[in-house]
Amino acid sequence: MIVFNEKLQALLLSNIPCVSVTLVKASGSVPQVTGAKMLVTDEGLHHGTIGGGKLEKRTLEEAAALLANLAQSVSTRLVEWSLGQDIGMTCGGSVTMFFECFNPNNWQIVIFGAGHVAQALIPMLLQLDCRITCIDPRPQWLEKLPASSKLNCVLSADMPAEVRQLPEQSFVALITMGHATDRPILLEILKTRQFPYVGVIGSRAKAVRLQKDVLEAGLPAEARNAFHCPIGLDLGSNHPQEIAISIAAQLIQQRDLFRQS
Repeated sequence: MIVFNEKLQALLLSNIPCVSVTLVKASGSVPQVTGAKMLVTDEGLHHGTIGGGKLEKRTLEEAAALLANLAQSVSTRLVEWSLGQDIGMTCGGSVTMFFECFNPNNWQIVIFGAGHVAQALIPMLLQLDCRITCIDPRPQWLEKLPASSKLNCVLSADMPAEVRQLPEQSFVALITMGHATDRPILLEILKTRQFPYVGVIGSRAKAVRLQKDVLEAGLPAEARNAFHCPIGLDLGSNHPQEIAISIAAQLIQQRDLFRQS
């Protein structure tokens, strides 16, 4: 138990989302004793065991589903399983498992570009309950971003190729060096992924250009309305800090609309 608590505390301090699983009741032939515990992160089993085999596989799947719950409307779950009927095991016992989610920072924000606007935006977003990925081909700009367990900096010379790696239900902001670098990322997103929010920095003239790019790429006409450009709410000036505030406000607005849908 001491080691378990130490492992959980380390995850909490590192702000890593995790699920604690406890075997609270067992009857019949079961592979572990009441009180057995395990910790699960996005990477899978982190510490402990509740018995291994098919039961542990099903438990890991249940924990992963809890971690993937974007809205976090449910942070705890109590389940009762018949090992024979529900799990497919030959033993005839049953178990009651308690799942509890910690550090549920599942609002995933992905920012392409680490320039002036990102330098203003990311420290602001780090104050919120979210996890951020920033992708840029320039190491000198990524190195300027604040160190945080909630921020993952990705150095990539091929930013469109990173689209396939993005977490499901990401909120994506394209604030790269200009149209030439935003365009291929946007087209890759519209061709291959579906996110709750995609925003592209730029003027209304750039929005018209991007809509034309979408049609020229052979995408359906409705794809022209699948992204926000200009990005952010219509407020403030062109100062990077004020642009960052407008983007953060729109991200929160769209997050709340998504969670209500």
